[in-house]
Amino acid sequence: MNKLGHFRLRLKKQKNAKLQDPVSIDQGISGQEESVNLTSSLSEKLTVLRQTLGGSSDFIIREFVHPGENAAYAAICYIDGLVDQTQLNDLIIKIGQEDINGIMVKDPFRNVKEDLPARDTKLALTKSEVIQAILGGDSVVLIDGIKEAFTVSLPGGMRRAIEEPSSQTVIRGPKEGFTEDISTNISLLRRRIRSADLRFEDRFIGSLTQTRVSVAYIQGIANPDVVKEVFARLGAIQTDSILESGYIEEFIQDVSFTPFPTVMNTERPDSVAGNLLEGLVAVLVDGTPFVLLLPVTFFKFFLSSEDYYQRYDISSFLRLIRLFSFISALLLPSIYIAVTTFQQEMIPTTLLISLAAQREGTPLPALLEALIMELTFEVIREAGVRMPRVVGPAISIVGALVLGQAAVQAGLVSAAMVIIVSFTAISSFVIPTFSMSAAARLVRFALMLLAGSFGLFGILAGIIPLFIHLVSLSSFGVPYFLPVAPLSMSNLKDVFIRVPWPFMKTRPAYISMQNKMRQPSAGKEGRKEK
Repeated sequence: MNKLGHFRLRLKKQKNAKLQDPVSIDQGISGQEESVNLTSSLSEKLTVLRQTLGGSSDFIIREFVHPGENAAYAAICYIDGLVDQTQLNDLIIKIGQEDINGIMVKDPFRNVKEDLPARDTKLALTKSEVIQAILGGDSVVLIDGIKEAFTVSLPGGMRRAIEEPSSQTVIRGPKEGFTEDISTNISLLRRRIRSADLRFEDRFIGSLTQTRVSVAYIQGIANPDVVKEVFARLGAIQTDSILESGYIEEFIQDVSFTPFPTVMNTERPDSVAGNLLEGLVAVLVDGTPFVLLLPVTFFKFFLSSEDYYQRYDISSFLRLIRLFSFISALLLPSIYIAVTTFQQEMIPTTLLISLAAQREGTPLPALLEALIMELTFEVIREAGVRMPRVVGPAISIVGALVLGQAAVQAGLVSAAMVIIVSFTAISSFVIPTFSMSAAARLVRFALMLLAGSFGLFGILAGIIPLFIHLVSLSSFGVPYFLPVAPLSMSNLKDVFIRVPWPFMKTRPAYISMQNKMRQPSAGKEGRKEK
């Protein structure tokens, strides 16, 4: 029997005898036992890992021995599918060619690290560090007689390629979008901001998922108080799982019970880079292409990254269109219900006669008509999203046309109501951010009920508390309705309209408290002389 066979036989006997070292074997990786140091015996370390991971089928242990005068037993542990097999085989060959015991005399970590063909090699001293490295996709090298373990980064497995974002499309601008791999997302930001001041700090959240969460900010531009508050709120999260950035958003937002989002999400690297340069903080979550941005204001949700790639006049016009569309999506059905039910005198006589003729054969009041049509459109919208991508848009369009036309011909709703609901639905799609569009959809139903009960007075009774609620909100200490309330004239140059780039010399003062200058003042003088 060769040396490897003798070693495996010894390991099997120890496993069957259930050798349990109270210092090295524990239950789980939580509590005080996280700091348990590893032992020098390779067989005991492998026994610990097998017991901790429960004999999972994807947990692979590859044992080998280096023949020669200084024979040494070693093993590499990893999760199948998370490492690159080619690099792993090269690593095993490299270690097998070395006289392991001979190079472990003075500084074992230094010697092994120099010989390992990997980009990122770290030293692990405790059991929890080894378990976290294995579950995080690293390979762990264990050597008999050496207490330390060596974690080697050999990233592999299937990953989605960088593609154009599906939820935020633009005509002019970069076509790259974030992926589910956080390392790829960080590299996309590094390519756009090549500054030593760009910082990424990681946290692992979720007792079971151990999801990697990275906080990105530019030192010297981002508000230090906001950065500290972000880390404080992330540290206060106590949960067993984080599967998407929406989990983080709900945990760290200022107010939970509000329809309006106080944290923005995007899957565009150029949008995140532009906001980082303005002093915002980004939160990247492994496993999702959507990155969180904070702090944000109400008007930030109506800006698009395309606004900064086109001429200022076109960008300003499109922003006004978005604001008008938001108001239409919020108030248009309510105003129609109010004026046709209570305030008919506000409608021109010719239009009033036309509307009265259309509604003559409809058995339902305007409020029920609007509610039925709005709910029907919401069902069609949801069906279009859930159905296969090939037939989803076709079903949505055909369903809306057929149902709308059939409802008018059957006399259930009036043609004017179909027009109002259709324009309202189209207006909701103009809003760049889906979360703000969803907020408008929710508030719209409440305003419709108030309009059907009290007319225009009901709409006013709903809008006034709505504005009070918006003004009272904040996002990480920044008032939500800035720079309108409180009014800041110097910060209005990039809200309703966008002024030309040469005049946008300063960053938003309510976000970036440190380096407020975006362009040096000498630029204006240079242009005049030229």
